[in-house]
Amino acid sequence: MANQTYKNHVRYYPPHHFIFYPILTILTVIAFYRHFTDKPNQLIWFFIAIGLVLIGWLSVMMRQHYALTLQNRLVRLEMRHKYFVLTGKDFEPLEKNLSFGQIGALRFASDEELIALIEKTLAENLPPDAIKKRIANWKPDEMRV
Repeated sequence: MANQTYKNHVRYYPPHHFIFYPILTILTVIAFYRHFTDKPNQLIWFFIAIGLVLIGWLSVMMRQHYALTLQNRLVRLEMRHKYFVLTGKDFEPLEKNLSFGQIGALRFASDEELIALIEKTLAENLPPDAIKKRIANWKPDEMRV
């Protein structure tokens, strides 16, 4: 696997993103098309289409929601620990002025640049994407869902 950087840090799960969702999308389009063109079975095709939409929605919610909620909590704890180790100070007062997106972006920074980047983020209210672009020494997260 290539070293993780800003350009390649987004992860995909191929069976979900490149097989399941495209097939589900195609089947849903076909079901809605048949709903409008197959008059004798219009109601059946409508319920099939709605069922497919619900399956897609539930698959997104179940796959991502629980995993990301837990990981977001772990990211906050990781940043609190890292900040304390580097400074001997509590991160929670600073955390109240940062969005989760900013905290998540800051965790990619190396120890050497983290404190200065936190200060700059607080002073300029940098958005997460701008924070990531300012990181010179990217610290990868290979385990994020």
